[in-house]
Amino acid sequence: MAPATLTPPKERTRRPGGSGLGKPWRVVVLNDNHNTFQGVAFALSSVLPGVSYDKGMRLADRIHSTGQAIVWSGHQERAELYWSQLVASGLTMAPLEQ
Repeated sequence: MAPATLTPPKERTRRPGGSGLGKPWRVVVLNDNHNTFQGVAFALSSVLPGVSYDKGMRLADRIHSTGQAIVWSGHQERAELYWSQLVASGLTMAPLEQ
């Protein structure tokens, strides 16, 4: 017989409809032939919170070597704002993705 102090495992329950937040929106920068590494890093660090110039350079390298990079993901409204600011900075952007 098992000791009485053990508690039964809790069953995970799902709420109908989930959290309501949906999947995060992705902001994707594409490689192009007219932006420099420094220009991409500056634009990313100027627009995206938490992206330093050094991190922007790492992202620029990823964009260059793979053809694209997800540079931010989150709520739709913020994704739209960052996307439009990066377009205004001259970066080549993929359409917003969810």
